[in-house]
Amino acid sequence: MTTSTIPAPAYPGDPLPGALALVDGVRAWLTTRGLDPDGPDLADTPHRVLRALNEMTAGYDEDPAVHLARTFPVEQNGGTIVVTGVPFSSLCAHHLLPFTGHADIAYQPHPGAPVAGLSKLPRVLDVYARRLQTQEELTAQVTSALDQHLTPAGSACIIRSEHGCLAHRGARKPGAVMVTASYTGIFLDDAQARADLHLLMNH
Repeated sequence: MTTSTIPAPAYPGDPLPGALALVDGVRAWLTTRGLDPDGPDLADTPHRVLRALNEMTAGYDEDPAVHLARTFPVEQNGGTIVVTGVPFSSLCAHHLLPFTGHADIAYQPHPGAPVAGLSKLPRVLDVYARRLQTQEELTAQVTSALDQHLTPAGSACIIRSEHGCLAHRGARKPGAVMVTASYTGIFLDDAQARADLHLLMNH
């Protein structure tokens, strides 16, 4: 394998030297495609790839518990809390290609229980989205985190997204949308509660 002879530019957050093996791998791949990895357009590309992958997998360095640990008391009767249309992007664990979309996230606190701040639900989504993912796992991880750290009567997450691995390779079907859903507690066990939730999400 060709070894990188170009020093990594001094960008904030540059990786530890061990991660630079990826830089050499990208250089080798460019060479096999008949491209010059030292050319003016590609000289920094391997380092850019590494920085991009580090940024898009930064969720491994975060803990959703940190976001859900901060709650505040409110006078509420256990009504459903819903945040809809939360945008996200993630990396497919199978092809390292992006998939992007929107999530609807909900939980039903017990009457009188403290609730999480509005921004916390999108932050929990981002913690898991910024990891190598499948959409099915991402959907379930969000509800699992809500159940574990908020102990609500139930939680739900519905994700709709377009996958680069379906749109740009293989079947090549741009515009196709995958939909996944995870329900727990009352939203799983009570059909009427689930129907009411869908009305709120689509209101």
